[in-house]
Amino acid sequence: MNGSPSPSVPPAGSAGPDLLRTLLERPLPAVMGVLNVTPDSFSDGGAFIAPDQALVHARAMIADGVDIIDIGAESTRPYKGARPVTADDELARLKPVLAGVVALGVPVSIDSMKAEVVAFALDQGVAIANDVWGLQRDAAMAPLVAARGVPVIVMHNRDGVDPAIDIIADMKAFFQRSLEIAAKAGIARDKIVLDPGIGFGKTAEQSMTALARLRELDMFGLPILVGASRKRFIASVSPSEPKERLAGSLAAHLIAVQHGAKIIRTHDVAETLQALRVANAIESKPESKP
Repeated sequence: MNGSPSPSVPPAGSAGPDLLRTLLERPLPAVMGVLNVTPDSFSDGGAFIAPDQALVHARAMIADGVDIIDIGAESTRPYKGARPVTADDELARLKPVLAGVVALGVPVSIDSMKAEVVAFALDQGVAIANDVWGLQRDAAMAPLVAARGVPVIVMHNRDGVDPAIDIIADMKAFFQRSLEIAAKAGIARDKIVLDPGIGFGKTAEQSMTALARLRELDMFGLPILVGASRKRFIASVSPSEPKERLAGSLAAHLIAVQHGAKIIRTHDVAETLQALRVANAIESKPESKP
């Protein structure tokens, strides 16, 4: 890593099969900015559901230096209260804004567990599939990703929280199943990114354990994405509301990078990039000799 800004990425439509490699070869971890076009996301629900507001926010993230924009039209908030929606609901939220976001020229990922929604997004020029159920919820997802040849983010998830389990063992078993599904469908292994799913199906302690033991996922030989931004585990250490968790988010993401994360998913692009650049600049200085 070095302290200089990342070079620009080709627009999604022209990034082609080398998009993921291009992102991962950068000196700094790639930064993925969150764009929720939902009424009920845990941190910014409703703030960007209007197409003009979504585009303003997307442009602001680009100005801040974002590498990927992750757009989602169904809240997958990792706590009770998320309301499942149909594919038609998701599409109704995406259709007024998605083409406009893609046209801004930064690679876009689609945050959806529904193959129908992902297929529509890919048709609009979206470059990455981001499945919060790791190819295990919609049987059509893996064949779709394989047929389109796009990168896919495979996130660990659970239907419920169990404080008694070894969360790392659970993650390893989950990812093994996901990778078997991917291989059977014909998804190239170099198209896969793993996401430990911080906050999803985990206690606060388990989320912190996942970050502390992130290196154990190196056994899969795949890049890791971490999205700890504004998550509730931060409040278990320092009581706070989601928008008051910037400092905790930065701390978690810097630890994640130290433990090998190659992509950081965040609500706070400028601040995250600044933290990454400063940490890298410090780390690049030679240590004093004894």
